[in-house]
Amino acid sequence: MNVFGVDIGGSGIKGAPVDLNRGDLTQERHKVLTPQPATPDDVAGCVAEVVGHFGWSGSVGVTFPGVVTDSTVRTAANVDKAWIGVDAGRLLRDRLGGLPVTVLNDADAAGIAEMTFGAGRDRKGTVILLTLGTGIGSALFVDGTLVPNTELGHLELKGHDAEKRASSKAREDEELSWEHWATRRLRKYLAHVEMLFSPELFIIGGGVSRKADKFLPLIEGIRAEIVPAQLQNNAGIVGAAMAATATTVATAAKP
Repeated sequence: MNVFGVDIGGSGIKGAPVDLNRGDLTQERHKVLTPQPATPDDVAGCVAEVVGHFGWSGSVGVTFPGVVTDSTVRTAANVDKAWIGVDAGRLLRDRLGGLPVTVLNDADAAGIAEMTFGAGRDRKGTVILLTLGTGIGSALFVDGTLVPNTELGHLELKGHDAEKRASSKAREDEELSWEHWATRRLRKYLAHVEMLFSPELFIIGGGVSRKADKFLPLIEGIRAEIVPAQLQNNAGIVGAAMAATATTVATAAKP
């Protein structure tokens, strides 16, 4: 079964059809730059461009970098604040010509994919996926059940949002070495999250997961196992497609 997934990020918007039996993309993903400022209308136009690139005409799952409840955006840390209060599902449905659209938090989508097809498969207990990119997204699972919209990237670390110090963007902006970032920034953040939630497993996702060998071996003093995401930067697309299918099934089941 194929469903389309779109992943809206602070720097890029990417999407592709997804084979939900394999948890993988059926075609090479299409990516466009996130407009600056990332207003609702401009981002919706980019999503339409990505979907239109494939001539897609079925259900679409879309991730959003912020809290989403019942399709409505509640926070917008790395996109324009005009998103807050917007019914993203309705906006995108209108821009996609009435196609069914499901919207969810971006890290939650990545976590769903990793727990089903990737590094968290068959893992029980508390598992936390962290996406390190423009910001830090988080997905928290307890015995495989998602606790949505955790937004652990906004925990305070050294008087700042943690993502301002420990995200991949922070490493690049401050020109930090992999060692400095891993041992002085990321390790401290992981230790703080571990103190609060005592997870058995951390899954590190986002684009930086492709370079896990450069920084994960440098992190010491964390009790939990730390592994890179297996689906890497495609996890959000796969999870978005999975969410769209779940919504379609739930809607069809209603009397």
